[in-house]
Amino acid sequence: MGFNENLKFELAYSGMLVKELAAKSGVSKYSLDNYLNSRGQMPSADVAVKIAQALGVSVEYLVTGEERTTDKSSLDPVIHDIIQSYKSLKEEDRKLAMDFLILLKSRAHVRK
Repeated sequence: MGFNENLKFELAYSGMLVKELAAKSGVSKYSLDNYLNSRGQMPSADVAVKIAQALGVSVEYLVTGEERTTDKSSLDPVIHDIIQSYKSLKEEDRKLAMDFLILLKSRAHVRK
């Protein structure tokens, strides 16, 4: 997955709208739309940092889809398997998986 796919994933997971990310990161909505489109324009490093901070992820994650960890055992094996399974899905199935996770997340908030 590239920057635009990882950005889409994190944006959907966070439940933020593009305009909310723009306000939170200080990056224009127009620029964010360009990063999200299918051509996948890459932001400069300083802009990528702003976006990553606003989403609560690392720049490395947005670029590569993986977090750098010095201790691989720190990642729960089940979570690792979920990530690997997600990466192996076709784009349309990834969207379905994300929609399902967002639904579960919203149900969890209702139950609290």
